[in-house]
Amino acid sequence: MSLRLEMLQVARLARSVLGDEASGLVEAYVRSQQNSDGGFRDREGISDLYYTSFAIDALTALQVDLPGESLESFLESKRVAFEELDFVHLCCLARSFSAVAKPPASTLLAPVFEGIERYRTPDGGYNQSGDDETGSAYACFLAYGAYADHRIELPCLEGVVRCLDSLRVAGGAWANDVDLPIPNLPSTAAAVTLCRNLRQPVPAETAGWILNSWHPSGGFLPFPGAPMPDLLSTAVALHALDGLQASFAERKDLMLDFVDSLWTAAGGFHGTWDEEEFDIEYTYYGLLALGHLAL
Repeated sequence: MSLRLEMLQVARLARSVLGDEASGLVEAYVRSQQNSDGGFRDREGISDLYYTSFAIDALTALQVDLPGESLESFLESKRVAFEELDFVHLCCLARSFSAVAKPPASTLLAPVFEGIERYRTPDGGYNQSGDDETGSAYACFLAYGAYADHRIELPCLEGVVRCLDSLRVAGGAWANDVDLPIPNLPSTAAAVTLCRNLRQPVPAETAGWILNSWHPSGGFLPFPGAPMPDLLSTAVALHALDGLQASFAERKDLMLDFVDSLWTAAGGFHGTWDEEEFDIEYTYYGLLALGHLAL
């Protein structure tokens, strides 16, 4: 199963927590963010593949139809101009095409994957910057996901394994890159998911490290000593814990309260308590978190 489908399998359960009325508000919000060119808006209102990929997954999680022709037209316009895309947007393009009813033929998508491979690093991983010597957990996660979404085996899997090994830090956590070897929750969650899919061992203390990142207010901190929890860290922490079969049952009510505190009547989710804006990315992570809390 691809990383995308693995997450969507759980995110679909969010509807049972939200109920039909609130789910309708979330759907209406996501659809309101689509521009006339078929893409979905970033925070500046510009159509962006990154936000479009989250819109696709949010609508899929809500079990409603995607805006077929307009969306496919936008994706095709980006495919023919793939040379203008950076690593993250190449991965988002591949991910998005895997969700549409009629994805392009593999020969047409091949240049997209060739573009992703240009971000391969000497240590065997991937890095979104394009000129680094070492890979990052985030980039390895995106690259693996792009290939897996199309049922293509990632080239040189052992290189990604070596890269992840180099990013492991004390206590069972991972850093994002070797230049800043500070443990953080999003990188650790990404590494856990990759290790499970690559059938690599996860340190016995990893689940405990993640659980220790929980804040009594209900969410998870992105890194030790962070001032407040955030929705992205909470969603990926829950996904990692479920993958490790580590229980958080006694904290579910507080976690639900935390996620609910970030939801708005306009249908979107804030990323943190101090953010006035909300967007499609955090709305998807809100659905993912609720899905795990519905289990």
